Amino acid sequence: MSDFDSNPFADPEFNNPFKAPPRDVEKPPVPSTQPAIMNPTEEPPAYSPRAQEAAAAQAELLRRQEELEQKAAELDRREREMKNLSYDPRKNNWPPLPERCPVGPCFYQDFSVDIPVEFQKTVKMLYYLWTFHAVTLFLNMFGCLAWFCVDSYRGVDFGLAILWFLLFTPCSFICWYRPLYKAFRSDSSFSFFLFFFTFICQFAVHVLQSVGIPQWGNCGWISALTALNKSIPVGVLMMIVAAAFTGSAVVSLIMFKKVHGMYRTTGASFEKAQQEFATGVMANKTVQTAAANAASTAARGAFKGNQI
Repeated sequence: MSDFDSNPFADPEFNNPFKAPPRDVEKPPVPSTQPAIMNPTEEPPAYSPRAQEAAAAQAELLRRQEELEQKAAELDRREREMKNLSYDPRKNNWPPLPERCPVGPCFYQDFSVDIPVEFQKTVKMLYYLWTFHAVTLFLNMFGCLAWFCVDSYRGVDFGLAILWFLLFTPCSFICWYRPLYKAFRSDSSFSFFLFFFTFICQFAVHVLQSVGIPQWGNCGWISALTALNKSIPVGVLMMIVAAAFTGSAVVSLIMFKKVHGMYRTTGASFEKAQQEFATGVMANKTVQTAAANAASTAARGAFKGNQI
């Protein structure tokens, strides 16, 4: 009973029931200024196939970008070099002569650049025809030389054969092939008419060369048959040259008709040819100088006449 009769509030611990029991108060930790470092305890997971493909694609794009930048830098370098060297893209390139040759090319020729695609085949065929004609003239010299070796009276033919090779080779190139090239390059009516006129003359020369009249310097059929009486090998050689002359004449006639058919579809005309000729003549500095001198002389004469 003594336990129940005792006053529980007599204990000093219960003098103030609203007082919290004492406890040890710890100070909060001071935050550290060092960055937090995580030490992974496990290896990172492997990339998925899509991630690998994306990484490979990105690497490929970077590689291509580097290649494009290198090519752009190379192009810039070449452009600077061309400007420094004053490079002319239309520099004469025909005939193709070695750099050590004292004589340089005289013409610029590039079918893919100058000639429209639909006319390139025709122009090339005319170029091959001119080349074949030049080779035939070269062989004609050897044929006439062989004829001269078996017949001492054929010295004139050999001399004329050399003359024809030196004369007709450059003249045929300048007089009918280059006008054809210019005609298709710039759609020039005047160049077309110049080609037709000179090519008709060329066809006549082919016919005469294939006939082979003696003392004319051509290994034609008549000359070849005549040489057979002296030497069969020489006669056979001359017959081969005569066949080449005949082939040139036949192909020339075919190409003339073909070019004429193309000419009718280009819109060229004789009136345009006259206008181009007049414009070209008046634009020539030599003609302008001569006209100015003539006008000045006429004015001085008229002035003197008025004074008298």
